[in-house]
Amino acid sequence: MIKACISAQTPDSGNLKSYESARAGFCWAELLSRFPAGRAGQANIITASVDLWADDPVKKDHPALVFESRGKCERLSYGELKTRSCRWAAMLLNLGFAAGDRLVIFLPPCPETFFAMAACARIGVIFCPVFFTSGFYELETRMESILPKGVLTHPDLVEKIPPEFIGQLQHILLTQGVSGIFPNETIVENLWQTMSKETGPIPFSIDTPLYLIFTSGSTRPPKGILHSHNDMAGIYASARWALDLKPGDILWTDADPAWVTGAVYGAFAPWLCGVTAVVCGDLFSAANWYRFLEKHKVTVWYTTPRVLRKMMEAGDDLPTRYDLSALRHIVTVGAPLVPDILYWTKANLKKTPHDTWWMTETGIICIANFVCMDIKPGSMGKALPGIEAEIIDADGNPLPPLSIGELALKSGWPGMMCGLWQDERGFERYFRKGGWFVTGDIALKDEEGYFYHQGRNDDLLKAGGNRIVGPFEIEQVLSSHPAVAESAVIARGSEPGQGVSYLKAFVTVKSGYSPTTRLNYELKAYLKGNLADDIVVNEIAFMQRLPRTRSGKLIRRVLRARELGLPGGDPGNLRE
Repeated sequence: MIKACISAQTPDSGNLKSYESARAGFCWAELLSRFPAGRAGQANIITASVDLWADDPVKKDHPALVFESRGKCERLSYGELKTRSCRWAAMLLNLGFAAGDRLVIFLPPCPETFFAMAACARIGVIFCPVFFTSGFYELETRMESILPKGVLTHPDLVEKIPPEFIGQLQHILLTQGVSGIFPNETIVENLWQTMSKETGPIPFSIDTPLYLIFTSGSTRPPKGILHSHNDMAGIYASARWALDLKPGDILWTDADPAWVTGAVYGAFAPWLCGVTAVVCGDLFSAANWYRFLEKHKVTVWYTTPRVLRKMMEAGDDLPTRYDLSALRHIVTVGAPLVPDILYWTKANLKKTPHDTWWMTETGIICIANFVCMDIKPGSMGKALPGIEAEIIDADGNPLPPLSIGELALKSGWPGMMCGLWQDERGFERYFRKGGWFVTGDIALKDEEGYFYHQGRNDDLLKAGGNRIVGPFEIEQVLSSHPAVAESAVIARGSEPGQGVSYLKAFVTVKSGYSPTTRLNYELKAYLKGNLADDIVVNEIAFMQRLPRTRSGKLIRRVLRARELGLPGGDPGNLRE
């Protein structure tokens, strides 16, 4: 844990001006009642977002979605987005889709993904976005599990659909192309334009499913995480407080909608807040990202530490070539925001990045560094007002400050998953006595309520004297060495006769350094001089890159599997 502190960036101008005041007496039910139809126990997230602003004479012409790819830009106002989603919804209804049916969205970055998401929400069809880079196995497991009525895809991707499911699908919806390849094929490129612009939205009970996203690991089958329209209050509150969205903001969430961050904070969050969502359809490069920030005058940027690290590696000179004066707030997710990235961003982009923590299962940002709070580098921040977070032991009892344990949230917030697809028993395993929802993440909390991520529950390490430590503590020390770009630490069993973990570190080096035997000895000495005496790293190995998910999250279990000679899976296909 790091004791350094960075003063609050804008303590008086943020939506959340006093953290403690916001927590006192907060009530989710009161917030939900402010949404259209919320009081009647029925709601639709589209009623409370796109349609709310489209029906407002002042806001209807305000930009809702801006999509740019290869120099071409498509802009839709809230009025236009409502019309587009109505026509898409009418098209789905005309094709026989009904509430509860599933639609797999399997597309490269394009506006049609967002039209389909809004249309499905409007009529109760459960949408399931899948990365367009997904392989045969990923598609097969998802389709076999949810048995979708249709797949929305691009002609270049359609042959990735497993042949045995082609005939089972009622509809293969192609965004463009020529018909006749498959008997169940429909080209939607012009079809939606012939449909009614007065479709829905249908009011549902608040717990009606909204979307389904699969999250998977290297050693377990994918889990279908189901979320409902009830998430809207949590999405709105977290967007207002953690992202600090205000009228007139331009939000860029640079995540694919197939990742929960892209779906929630790339679409529904800005639409609930009535601000502009901008989307980049181009491949990542530091220059592309700087240009996009400048061109679209992005005010709030939700990104990942992995992206910031790549921009850092591109050099300190590059950001000086762009006008980033519109950017007022940077927020990160997906992996711990380590101090070197935080300080580089603060120095070169002139804004301190604010880390957040949440997961597919929680549905919304649950822990964050808010603009009214001082930042402790390495900390995830504090719990969102309305959410009770604790560090608990194996029996579900809260632990005292500075104790390592499992991060748990008191269940019942709007945003918590409403189920696992066809796995009720698996869903029940998330809960412990006292109403705690266990996350599987290991963390500690300091005396001021700041949380520090230490890894997953299977990442814990045993030091001398039966002390339990997390790998992140060691990784932070390693990463502070000038030669180290990234690091990961795992346990390879226990030291014979000592009862402590045999620790192995994996390291990537920065440009200009070589992975030599001398550097290996130097890093071991560096660790010895900067860690507690009872923590001993036995072995260090150099790697070209560490296994990470598409979102940039470090997957230590892949390293453990490889060390044991077991299949580790393809980290690029992992979600969590």
